[in-house]
Amino acid sequence: MRKAKIFYDTLLAGELIETDDGDYIFQYEAEYTNKHQDQFLTFSMPVRSAPYKDNRLFPFFEGLIPEGWLLNIATKNWKLNPNDRMGLLLACCQNCIGAVSVKPIEEDYE
Repeated sequence: MRKAKIFYDTLLAGELIETDDGDYIFQYEAEYTNKHQDQFLTFSMPVRSAPYKDNRLFPFFEGLIPEGWLLNIATKNWKLNPNDRMGLLLACCQNCIGAVSVKPIEEDYE
């Protein structure tokens, strides 16, 4: 399972999870849903308390991943599979252009 914190500007907006089964879950943070109802990440994912679930990476997050020559550089430098969309999102989208950023959550394996 891989996870990321999703920030809107400096505010923690929610958490994105890729399950071990390859499904994706995005959940807005409770505080964010209470205080920032009008600051949604994308029109297709308005702020709500119920999680969003899909068997593919949500199109909004897919759109943050670089394309073309920049994708080639990222996959070669970090030795990532170009089909590993969550891996690319975690590696490449910590300092995106725009208001949204993705910060990986490191799992503590003991």
